[in-house]
Amino acid sequence: MSDQVDLLAIAAHRDDVELTCGGTLAKAARSGHRVGIIDLTQGEMGTRGDAATRAAEAERAAKTLGVAIRVNAGLRDAHLENDEASRKKIVELIRRAKPKVVILPFPVGRHPDHRIASELGRDACYLAGLAKYAPSTDVEAHRPYKLLYALTYREDPVKPTFVVDISDVFETKMQAIRCYSSQFEGAKAAGEVYPTGQDLYELIRVQSAHYGSLIRRRYGEPFYTPETQEVDDVLKLGVQSI
Repeated sequence: MSDQVDLLAIAAHRDDVELTCGGTLAKAARSGHRVGIIDLTQGEMGTRGDAATRAAEAERAAKTLGVAIRVNAGLRDAHLENDEASRKKIVELIRRAKPKVVILPFPVGRHPDHRIASELGRDACYLAGLAKYAPSTDVEAHRPYKLLYALTYREDPVKPTFVVDISDVFETKMQAIRCYSSQFEGAKAAGEVYPTGQDLYELIRVQSAHYGSLIRRRYGEPFYTPETQEVDDVLKLGVQSI
């Protein structure tokens, strides 16, 4: 990954990004921003499909979303570790992409890969800004300005800091998810993301509609930031109160 992006999503498995923040990525790409994805593993431990099939599906999904760059870090599925070797690999990818904003999984979840992906991604974003950490002759130190945590898993214990209106790109998000036919065709759940046993695609629509309703829009994707957000002009705040 040698080209710079504005927005970078990092997740454990191919399809995680589409499920959690695919609409936000599509919206950013449609607005003219360069968008990238780092899948940490090849998803080789998944019950359905195999690594090669998921790689082809991920490429189709990226094109559907308008993503400029998608790379795979090649870390071991179901064996993710926030260790020195993994950090160095992700630091290198972050420095090459030079994103302003990075989207990570929320650091609470049933699947250990999701939790570790969040921790690994955050640490790598910090370390990427240290000039003396794993110095390279062809890439400079770079630290993203903002980290966002995608709130989609059922264990997410916090209220969203904000919700992105994805109404205009919701069908694009759905098309990207449908690219993963090996994972989702005929599925009634997607693990800890959509676990109720109903039709998966309808569940995604219902959940997106719920978050959209919080901001008085048709569909939305929720995010969390631990830092307080700045408001420059209270007269421009959205979402009517009463």
